[in-house]
Amino acid sequence: MTHDLPCIQAASFLTLHYRLAGPAGEVINTFGGKPATLSLGTGELSPEVERCLIGLEEGVHRTFDLPAGVAFGPRNPDMQQWVAHSLLREIGDPKEHYAPGDVVQFPTPDGQNSYAGAVIAVKGDASGQDLQADGAVLFDFNHPLAGQPVSFEVKVIAVL
Repeated sequence: MTHDLPCIQAASFLTLHYRLAGPAGEVINTFGGKPATLSLGTGELSPEVERCLIGLEEGVHRTFDLPAGVAFGPRNPDMQQWVAHSLLREIGDPKEHYAPGDVVQFPTPDGQNSYAGAVIAVKGDASGQDLQADGAVLFDFNHPLAGQPVSFEVKVIAVL
């Protein structure tokens, strides 16, 4: 049987719509907006989510239900860390106010990329210029869907 449509392979460049959701709802959804363009194998999607895509053809619309911890690994308690207010002032806006639920982008050491942390708790005054030298913010650097069952819906638009 021959396939007329391009098929997703390990290093494919793709245009697609996708939705990732856990028990608490959606984390990302490109349906109804601009589709995503990405390369497999570059870390834009987790390896397990990428495995779902391998073999799909252009035009396919599928939903995958992944068990807890499979899509983004288990929750790792070591990924919850206190970050000193002094460091936050150095790398960000010195007047920034942090509150539980906020998501903050941090630069990677090489400055080329960033990663996110969600604020869990604030110790000391975290409002603007009144940051205490010994104050800190507790961040969770786990993926928001780590340790949870995940629904991954995808519509493949193009395989390049």
